[in-house]
Amino acid sequence: MRVLVTGGAGYIGSVVAAQLVAAGHDVVVLDDLSTGHAGAVPPGATFVKGTLRDCAAEVLADDIEAVLHFAAKSLVGESVADPAKYWSNNLGGTVALLEAMREIRIRTIVFSSTAAVYGEPEGPTVKETDPTRPTSPYGASKLAVDTTLTEFSRLYGFGAISLRYFNVAGAHAVAGGSGSGGSGSGGSGSGGSGSGGSGWLGERHNPETHLIPNVLAAASEGRPVRIFGDDYATPDGTCIRDYIHVTDLAGAHLRALDACRTGQHQIFNLGNGTGFSVREVIEVCREVTGIDVPVETGPRRAGDPAVLVASSAKIRSELGWQASRDLRAMAADAWAFSQARLSK
Repeated sequence: MRVLVTGGAGYIGSVVAAQLVAAGHDVVVLDDLSTGHAGAVPPGATFVKGTLRDCAAEVLADDIEAVLHFAAKSLVGESVADPAKYWSNNLGGTVALLEAMREIRIRTIVFSSTAAVYGEPEGPTVKETDPTRPTSPYGASKLAVDTTLTEFSRLYGFGAISLRYFNVAGAHAVAGGSGSGGSGSGGSGSGGSGSGGSGWLGERHNPETHLIPNVLAAASEGRPVRIFGDDYATPDGTCIRDYIHVTDLAGAHLRALDACRTGQHQIFNLGNGTGFSVREVIEVCREVTGIDVPVETGPRRAGDPAVLVASSAKIRSELGWQASRDLRAMAADAWAFSQARLSK
């Protein structure tokens, strides 16, 4: 199958693209590189540099059969400070993509949604049937895309699946070495090494807002790590989240691609089903690195709920997927990725 991966030069999109290539799909990556990295495009994938509004129609017209959609802005704090940016990029960009798909008669899409659509959960675990009450413009913009996908499925016969992630972590080992794909239609390059020469695909956000890479960076640099809030209604006062390994997450996308059904919009949570507090994550990172990372506490971030833990029972039952890698594996793989980059 010829597949378009939007945002495929980013952290999650690049790992999904790599798994799609490994599974024998013909992969095209569309990314404007505003947060992604050309070197993260896997060997064998075609790379097109551009935005959804400017390039989606042209790329889709090149015999694309399905879309996996990751291109979005994803910083909770930034979304609170600049909500218009998130509505324009996340909802506006997606509507442009869906309209182009409708005109070209492409009907299959897997969407990178988020647990942020739920806001503050009512119970210890979040199910797909729980109320959606996002606490940030980021979560609200993603929920709006989910609603749009429901309508496009009902009105235009799309087969859509939204995967609602909790915290994604870890790094993905890349098979093979450097290489390149074909040049993209209207693009500006070809498939890169897939890992910047490190042998891994991992988190390289700028700024980095995710906990595990920030703790590991603090360990490498011999400085404290800053956490946001220690006065939540949790056992140790810090936020609790459900973490999922990026390799497990990518595998769920491949299953979802095969499970899209015409006229249906399906929604699945993705997570381990186990919550860990910020302090617990820091302790696992200390054990993995052997470095006693000190902690500095700052105020809460706007829009952060106290607890988010997934129930993945639905996707396990209906698609046969479940996470297999634990928090220690996530921290260990992320540490291997960061050390490989430092040794280059």
